[in-house]
Amino acid sequence: MPDELSLPRILPIGAIVFETLFLLVAIPIEGYILHKNLKFDKKTSIFYAIAMNVFSSVIGWNIFFLFEPILPVEIKSELISYVFFNYFKNPRTQNYIIMMSFVIFLATFLMKFFCLKLLIVSLDELGKNEEIIETSQRHKILKHERIRLQNANLITSTLIANSLSYSAITIIILIRDFAIRTR
Repeated sequence: MPDELSLPRILPIGAIVFETLFLLVAIPIEGYILHKNLKFDKKTSIFYAIAMNVFSSVIGWNIFFLFEPILPVEIKSELISYVFFNYFKNPRTQNYIIMMSFVIFLATFLMKFFCLKLLIVSLDELGKNEEIIETSQRHKILKHERIRLQNANLITSTLIANSLSYSAITIIILIRDFAIRTR
């Protein structure tokens, strides 16, 4: 096996465990919001929450590993310092993290929304209840308005679910940081 494809000798076990913890926190929160706001059954809501979170996690890590090699050495050093030792060498790094957190939140929201929209369209979840073939112009207009309303509700529900899960994850990170600092 070539060296490029071999496993690293040092694994960031903390990052892997926390990513798993974040998924275990985000999935039930987002599943609950999808169940309450979009009126899906619990099983469907959890399925959509799992799909959205795993998809956005995989895409996020792929983007990270795509851009990591081209980062300046100072930023790479800060990343390694934080992942393995949980501290930053440069105090200005926290300002960048706050800015990047906002960008990541918006990107994750968009990924989750489009993933949910794709799942709903591909599985035809919103159209399950419609068994009547609508032929009149009035029915077509009503159906178009209903779809537009459902789309707005989908955006709102995804934003609320993403916000609540990010808030819970932020609280976990703050608790972890507080626990490490008080040792």
